[in-house]
Amino acid sequence: MSRDVFIVSNSTDELGGVTAWTHQTARLFTEHGHRVHVIGVHASDRKMALPERPPYPVTALYPAHPPTPWAPCGLRDRFRVPARRREAARAAAQRQAVGRLSQLFAAARPRAVVLVTQVWAMEWVGQADTAGARVIGMSHESYAYSRASHRYRWIKNHYKDLDHWLVLTQEDADQWAGEGMNNVGFLPNALSRLPAQPSPRTARTVVSIGRLSDQKGIDLLLDAWALLAPHRPDWRLRVYGAGEDEDELKARCTALGLDGSVEWMGCTDDVDGALADASVFVQSSRGEGFPLALLEAMAAGLPCAAFDCAPGVREIVREGEDGLLAPAGDVAALADRLLRLTGNPRLRDAMGDRARSGVQRFSEPEVLRRWEELFALLER
Repeated sequence: MSRDVFIVSNSTDELGGVTAWTHQTARLFTEHGHRVHVIGVHASDRKMALPERPPYPVTALYPAHPPTPWAPCGLRDRFRVPARRREAARAAAQRQAVGRLSQLFAAARPRAVVLVTQVWAMEWVGQADTAGARVIGMSHESYAYSRASHRYRWIKNHYKDLDHWLVLTQEDADQWAGEGMNNVGFLPNALSRLPAQPSPRTARTVVSIGRLSDQKGIDLLLDAWALLAPHRPDWRLRVYGAGEDEDELKARCTALGLDGSVEWMGCTDDVDGALADASVFVQSSRGEGFPLALLEAMAAGLPCAAFDCAPGVREIVREGEDGLLAPAGDVAALADRLLRLTGNPRLRDAMGDRARSGVQRFSEPEVLRRWEELFALLER
């Protein structure tokens, strides 16, 4: 049954996993006959490479990140005329953006679905006219990571009255249900592709793929590599990604004496090629949801060493079977897992083969089937 599906995110082109998920899901829904419109609150400065002509419309409500709301603090602030004028202009621009959203939603066919991938975007969707549509909110991070941030309050405020909202694992859903969020369910991310051939796992290379930001824990990875490098002088760590912490991380790498064994690869449009040239994948995040990079690495036949930082990570990686998990933030333990994988080719091959086979349980057809079941349920 064809539906109009609006996928609304903070941005439609910002470098990161949510953007990758957004366009993967838009493509999947479009191929299944739905009419999809991808909407971002703003266009991003740090862009992800996207298909030149996606088979669905893509709209940004603002050309750049909108300004933060301003409120006077004390009597003196009330007389700051320039600040008050800027706030008035900001509020007017937001009303205009909300009006544009309402127009898009109003033009949809009956049974439309508005899928909001990030809670900040709900600031706009929540003010728009969504009459006649089902609104589904999402969180792409674990309960624990949201609980420790300002997004916890936003979720409690904005998601409790939606038709439905989704997290990525049963464990996270149970945590939110325990807080009285009775409209919560779960649905994992889908594996976007399975390379025709797995990595040969012959290169003495460990690879990391992700934003160079605090969440991804590349600083922790460098500390772990400093423990491993003296024992594996012929191995290299390749770090793919860009982000606000790039200069600081490179300085840390130099201070640790790792410039000879760490290669900064920047962003890549060829993830399959990056994985094919590696033998081990490492993920050092402080917090995650259901990481696509981990799915892709395992599909390439790479055994993974990762911090057990979220239910989604331990649902993807089956400890001791297709990868090795370390306690979240435990640098020495992560170094130990990497030492085991880099030092034992038979272990690498066995775990890599099982990873490639096992990760297919998150195939696109299976995840799409669950989406269709949810859409039908919300229409009852």
